[in-house]
Amino acid sequence: MKITFLGHACLQIELQNHTLIVDPFITGNPKNNKIQLSDIKANYILVTHAHQDHTLDVLTLAKQTGATLISNYEIVTHYEAQGVKGHPMNHGGSYGFNFGELKFVNAIHSSSFADGSYGGQPGGFILSAEGKSVYIAGDTALTYDMKLFGSAFDLNLAILPVGDNFTMGYADALRASKLLNCSRVLGYHFDTFGYIEINHDKAVNYFLDHGSSLELLEIGESLTL
Repeated sequence: MKITFLGHACLQIELQNHTLIVDPFITGNPKNNKIQLSDIKANYILVTHAHQDHTLDVLTLAKQTGATLISNYEIVTHYEAQGVKGHPMNHGGSYGFNFGELKFVNAIHSSSFADGSYGGQPGGFILSAEGKSVYIAGDTALTYDMKLFGSAFDLNLAILPVGDNFTMGYADALRASKLLNCSRVLGYHFDTFGYIEINHDKAVNYFLDHGSSLELLEIGESLTL
């Protein structure tokens, strides 16, 4: 499993026969000068919530690739009305796809489309595929539900927001990693805008000082599980 950071909260997850894109926000990212939306391949698009910095390129990417959208019922219905193939989920539900299993889990945040219309409740995903389990938190505050996730899954990686202000910051992300019983964390949702700029060295060293690992990838960089 290869995970590439495409900026902000957008990820590319390459499995043996399928490619997943999480929260596509490429064309509107002011920090991105490396990734072209037209170059991205996808079989599935996973969306955690409706905010524009997570959905801006959903429609274009879905029509470009023919990918199936996986998200909450409201988001899937919104895009199905525009011709996108979708698979709706809701909190606590799991489903076995041809690439592996997804569980849609709670997140504490808000969720609305750019026009202010209702985007359903925000969530995260736990992906189990190719013998690995990865928690993709989406935008969330620290929540004690994470202890349940850590007890139910032997997580190889937790992908957590670390930018603070709109989500938890890196200190709470460390607390989350302890609840999740997962010492390897990939940080995302940081630096894109002024409100969420962080000191990388301070964040990474904070994790190291507490016996955990925080990876902050540059746009286009990857890690492999």
